[in-house]
Amino acid sequence: MSSTTPKDAAAVILLRHDTSPSDPEVFLVRRSEKLAFLGGYHAFPGGQFDAADAETPVENCADAETRVAISCAARELFEETQVLVARGGDALTQGQRASLLDDLRTARMSWPALLKHYDLHLHACDFTFVGRWVTPPFSARRFDTWFFLVHCPRKQRVYISGDEELASGEWIAASEAFARWRRSEMIAVPPVLHALKTLSAGLTSGTAGADSLVKRFLASPNAHREPVRRIEFRPNYICFPVRTPTKPPATHTNCYLIYNSREILIVDPGSPYEDEQQALADSIDELRAAGRSVREIVLTHMHPDHVGGVNALRTHLGNDTKVAAHRLTAEPLAGSVRVDRFIDDGEVISLAGSPEIKLKAMHTPGHARGHLCFYEERTGTLISGDNIVGLGSVLIDPPEGNMRAYLESLERMRALPNLSVIFGGHGPAIANPYAKLGEYISHRLEREQKILQAVREGAESPQEIVARVYTDVSPKAHEMAERAVWAHLEKLEAEGLVSRRSDGSWQETS
Repeated sequence: MSSTTPKDAAAVILLRHDTSPSDPEVFLVRRSEKLAFLGGYHAFPGGQFDAADAETPVENCADAETRVAISCAARELFEETQVLVARGGDALTQGQRASLLDDLRTARMSWPALLKHYDLHLHACDFTFVGRWVTPPFSARRFDTWFFLVHCPRKQRVYISGDEELASGEWIAASEAFARWRRSEMIAVPPVLHALKTLSAGLTSGTAGADSLVKRFLASPNAHREPVRRIEFRPNYICFPVRTPTKPPATHTNCYLIYNSREILIVDPGSPYEDEQQALADSIDELRAAGRSVREIVLTHMHPDHVGGVNALRTHLGNDTKVAAHRLTAEPLAGSVRVDRFIDDGEVISLAGSPEIKLKAMHTPGHARGHLCFYEERTGTLISGDNIVGLGSVLIDPPEGNMRAYLESLERMRALPNLSVIFGGHGPAIANPYAKLGEYISHRLEREQKILQAVREGAESPQEIVARVYTDVSPKAHEMAERAVWAHLEKLEAEGLVSRRSDGSWQETS
């Protein structure tokens, strides 16, 4: 399990005032693509607990932890949307609320002091608890998030500034928002999708109706802090993180179950641990129980944290289950994993059934010689293996790794049309694919220029270069950094910019 302790947070599922009970509207925001965590995702307003939340009174609430969560929910909603859910707030104009928000943001007033000064009162009856979700352990940033259903005050207008955190927001029927996800037009985390799906069934009036709605929200065990195992960021693409002995900060490798009405394609069952192998097998069996068959297991590359569970899964499914990979992946696996057929660049893997899923294989060496990515143009979905990841950095380690080939592979991925999401080998899905690819390329090239400059200034070994260039990296990671420097030096040597002396030291090519 991840050593990352989830941080307490709260989010507000904001319903439009007097919304239709049969087709309720919610306020949905889109996170900025610039954000390192869940950039480009659709979400509800919310954020982490603040120290001031513990000092904020909440009427009709006896539980201290719930009081803090309600205060956080109200404060974050106000900070992000200018909607102030506090009794007495209706007497304020839009301009006054904007002035109060400025006081809060500039720290002229704390949150509890602001409420007290303007005679505003948070009341527990205005915040309906509908679940508490914990981020799965495959993520570097984890949250224990309280979700509250809240009706927007009648006279208040939602305002999104389009600042660094939130790009936009809109009122939208929950049913339409969920339909957008079904059409692969948006990415959201499981609790947001659960809320949209629950609200799509409508609200009901009266006390019994409200209780029924809350029961529907709380019907999922994940709403009671049980982390999600099957994460369907996009319809028909299940991300199933399995614990592996991978490189920090990652603790899990993502296995992907791509399915339609008739077939299942399994990508990278990587865990060598029996309990994880069983959990994955159980999830696959659920898909098979609906009449689907496993088409084959495919491997993005040969690293142990991506192939460690292949043999166990094949034994579970039947020894006739086929495994496919690139020839340069199959060769080093000979004797440990049987690869039944080779996948070549440009091959299209089609799943029989509905919806039509056609994955184009791309040979993308760099991280590994036989590395494959899989791209579905219809939905703009790219399974990137370890070329792009949602957690940590990608190690290019010669001789298996090649920096020049890696950068060429990144450029090839960036040239894909209609790219809307990247499913990496580690961490959450990436909903800002072009921005992320650009970031990867610019980071490597900037680092390379610093390495070249270090050589020009007299650094002759990877160790010396790391000491000068990787000042932002922990000494514990210097060994890995040296391997990355080797990869850059080999690229620069191939380009005629540096050369090796007979004693093994490096110099700028004159």
